[in-house]
This record gives sequence, C-alpha cells and structure tokens, in this order.
Amino acid sequence: MSTPALFTPFRLKDVSLRNRIAVPPMCQYSATDGLTNDWHLAHYTGLARGGAGLVIVEATAVSPEGRITPGCTGLWNDEQAQGMARIAAAIKAGGAVPGIQIAHAGRKASANRPWEGDDHIPDGDPRGWTPIAPSAKPFGANLPKVPQAMTLEDIARVQADFVAAARRARDAGFQWLELHFAHGYLAQSFFSIHGNTRTDAYGNDAIGRGRFLLETLAAVREVWPDNLPLTARFGVIEYDGNDAQTLAESIELVRAMREGGLDMLNVTVGFSTPDAQIPWGPAFLAPVAERVRREAGLPVAAAWGIDDPVIANRAVEQGQMDLVMVGRAMLSNPHWPYQTALKLGLERPSWVLPAPYAHWLERYRVQSA
Repeated sequence: MSTPALFTPFRLKDVSLRNRIAVPPMCQYSATDGLTNDWHLAHYTGLARGGAGLVIVEATAVSPEGRITPGCTGLWNDEQAQGMARIAAAIKAGGAVPGIQIAHAGRKASANRPWEGDDHIPDGDPRGWTPIAPSAKPFGANLPKVPQAMTLEDIARVQADFVAAARRARDAGFQWLELHFAHGYLAQSFFSIHGNTRTDAYGNDAIGRGRFLLETLAAVREVWPDNLPLTARFGVIEYDGNDAQTLAESIELVRAMREGGLDMLNVTVGFSTPDAQIPWGPAFLAPVAERVRREAGLPVAAAWGIDDPVIANRAVEQGQMDLVMVGRAMLSNPHWPYQTALKLGLERPSWVLPAPYAHWLERYRVQSA
C-alpha cells in the first residue's frame, strides 16, 4: 500500500515536515503579563510528541495593547522570548517543527477570557485598556468598545512591534513564522470593509485597505531568515453576502503578498462582523482554499472541520491544500496522528509516537489484531 497523502513529507524553504498535519495556533489564555509558564510548556510538548509535523504556538501579541485578553502570550520583551525559547526547543525535541503566530488584536482587544465571558472588559476595570483599530468603529455584539482610530504614527509603531517580535521569534529558535492577518483582529480590520472607513492611503479601496498588511509583511521579511517559511493566516471570505467581491479582492492581495515574500497562506474566515452566516460543516473551507491555491499560486493550509482522517487525507490528496490544520481534535487527543495513520492503513505507524508510548501501544495493537 502506498503512503497516504497526509503522511507524506512536506518541504518549504529549508524546513521539512514529517507529514502534512499541522497544529494551528490555539489560544490558551493562561499567561501572566505575556509570560509563558509550565502549562504552555507541557501543552506544546504534548502536541509535538503526538506526531504532528508542525506545531504553531498560539496568537502571541506584539505589544501589551495587542493582546486579546490579559491572559495572552506576548513577545514584546526579552523575558517573554526566553520562555518562548524553551517551548520552541521542546516542540523540536518532540519531532515537530516549531512555529509561532505573532498578532495584534486591534478592536477585539481588552476582552475577558472565553470561559469568563468572552466579552469586553468593562471601562474602569484596571485589567482592561483602550483598543486601537483602523477606524473608531466597534466590532459589536459582545465586543462593543469603540476603539481609538490609529494615526500614521500608531501604524508605524505597530509595524515596528511586529518586526521586533519576529526578530525575537527568530532568536528564540522558531523555524516557522505566521503573521495573524485574520479573524477580525487588527490586520484583518484594515482590509475589511466592516472595520475600515479610512479615507487616507490605508483606506478607500482594496489597494488602500491592503496596504497595512503588505507593509507589515515587507518589514518582517527584512528580519526573518530567507531560508525559513514566512506565512500568514488571512480571512479571505466573510460570509456576509459580499463573498464574490471579497474573495476576488483577497486573492489579488494574496498574489501581492506572494510577490512580497510570503511563502504560504493559512486560509480562513475573516470574522470581521458578528452578522456573518458561516456555513459550518466538515472541511467547509476546502474549496475556498483550493481556489486560493490555484489562483494565487502558493501553498495553502486551512482548518475548521478537518478532524476526520479520510476527509483530511482527501484534502491533501486532491490538491485542495498542502497542509491540514487540526485543532480541537488534537486537544481532545494529541495522538490523533497515530490513530489517523491506523485508520488510513499504515501498517506500522508507531513512528509518530515517542518510544515509551509506541512500544506498549504497538504491542497491544499487534496482540489484539
């Protein structure tokens, strides 16, 4: 039997993944002042040992105001970078490539953790702060705070923060960098008509709305090693009734990102409006990812509902995406790659497990066959 597509190696620049399974950034909301702790170390070590080819550390803020919640990780100082270096080393020791996503939450910042309300921290609460965004336009729903519209100086400062965080990620030993340009956070808000009403060079049409993203990518490209993947997560569709135009404009922007040095795109939803009608279902983004891959001309990945082994393998086999991002299934079972390998017919998939697990699980499997 030939090796299932999901378990074939993948190479991007000088980085080789042992398979096409990637763990996407999943916020733990468990940091203090942006600092990681034993929870993060154990969490990421377990995910890496489980067999994924790539493990991307959660959305990590480039500045204090860029956190989603007070519990978010950060990379705005060297002490935070030291903690992240331990995590990068642990992921690598577990057999996966260590990646990290750097981010700024924009108008969705200053929120309570999801299990504590998932809403904006009330004004006057010392835990909160004033969000910034392209325009003084709130997200709405459970995030009603009116953000402060960014000046040109604010834009330059935040872009410099992205550069500084990328440099720290590089020095901490991460081999894969993802820019968070998605999910209604700052960069997505610049591109989205739901978040950007500016009339200067950073607004008006799609070219202006995409300027912040392209400039930030170019600035980070200057400090991120040429031989390591520079990627982005970007919401190419909103499911807001304007999908045809949004997707066309998004693909045009992704082409410009590719020309500006982007190596791969993690395709996702914009999440820029609480009124979106998202068609949740198994691998619902796979056809969208395939179109972006074909028309923008660069490798892609995607998440959301790709937790069934057959569906995940088919997405790679049929060329819809180059990597599958498996999130909640990996939280439920960090050894999802092992069980997936068995389901797809690999005869000896124990290579995806550390020896102290593989010996006993493989022995039990053979005895039970």
